[in-house]
Amino acid sequence: MISYKPLQKLLIDREIKKLELLKMTGISSATLAKLNTNEYVSLEIIDKICSALKCQPGDLLEHIPDK
Repeated sequence: MISYKPLQKLLIDREIKKLELLKMTGISSATLAKLNTNEYVSLEIIDKICSALKCQPGDLLEHIPDK
């Protein structure tokens, strides 16, 4: 499973609100909802977020092995 908890932590650490992230990246609120519930988002979305936040994909997501 892919978890976007690192993205949530990054936003908190940088004091960036989710609405600000939407404006910075141009992603939709539906896509943000997918990130909040660990659903699939395309690499294009990850690329937009990485560009806006000047970070690497590993800063946004983590792989959690199935038990």
